[in-house]
Amino acid sequence: MSNADIFVGELIGTAILILFGAGVCAAVTLNKSKARGAGWVVIAFGWGFGVLAGAYTAAPLSGGQINPAVTIGFAVEGSTKWEDVPFYVLGQFAGSIIGAVLCWLLYLGQFNLNAGEEESIETLGIFSTRPEINNPVQNLITEIIATVALMLPILAMVGGDKHVAGIGDAGLPVLLIALLVVGIGLSLGGPTGYAINPARDLGPRLTHALLPIPNKGTSEWGYSWIPVAGPIVGAVIGALIYNAAF
Repeated sequence: MSNADIFVGELIGTAILILFGAGVCAAVTLNKSKARGAGWVVIAFGWGFGVLAGAYTAAPLSGGQINPAVTIGFAVEGSTKWEDVPFYVLGQFAGSIIGAVLCWLLYLGQFNLNAGEEESIETLGIFSTRPEINNPVQNLITEIIATVALMLPILAMVGGDKHVAGIGDAGLPVLLIALLVVGIGLSLGGPTGYAINPARDLGPRLTHALLPIPNKGTSEWGYSWIPVAGPIVGAVIGALIYNAAF
């Protein structure tokens, strides 16, 4: 893979991930959406399908990592070259911004209704994660544990020369990883909204801050370091455990 392949693949794949993920959050949250109030299970599956679509699309070009924490975890484990990491990460962050903008355009009418609503909708949760209990230490630990739970199974499936028995390169690991993300959302996502991906949170948070969304409220920059640092630390720990145990 060339550096251009990596950048373009990760940009496209992460844009699709965020379009699906922010899109399902918008669908469930915004007034005049047919899916309003559909709930957490729908959100978890929406993000899982976003991983499925984004990773499958990016895979022929870049391998479809679509997550800076996963990229760093692969580099620690040894499957990804450290010199390739910046091209992955730049593509992922650029793609996350594009995906967030596309979500805003798709739901533009619903976002604009916020200007006339008697009780405006807080829109940050459509784009980025927010903790239910604002406790930085607890929130950081949550993101670390959730990302270890992401990184270890991913490495068990596709790390190094190892693949799930009988799967080879047929693409089934991508489906299994998408289901893994659904499971993390359902089981571990309650406290913080399970960022488990720095680009998934930081790029859309920046987009939320810059877009002309009526009554959008704060972008909560004081919290923004946790969904970046927690997943990176968790992915490194997951890779170190994998190298030690497997």
